[in-house]
Amino acid sequence: MNWDRIEGTWKQYKGKALETWADLTDDEFDRVAGKREQMIGLVQQKYGKAKDEAEREVDSWFAKL
Repeated sequence: MNWDRIEGTWKQYKGKALETWADLTDDEFDRVAGKREQMIGLVQQKYGKAKDEAEREVDSWFAKL
């Protein structure tokens, strides 16, 4: 699976993302719309993580799908 597929079916994956990042809102997830870089930036901003740490976290979530 690749990120293009996530973007195309974001509504299906949004619930799983909400389980992982409960502090994020539906509106924030809607703005991200499955885009990897935006997702990394949102996790980085909301949780106060370094970019590389947020990137690993998002990629780890993606690998579990």
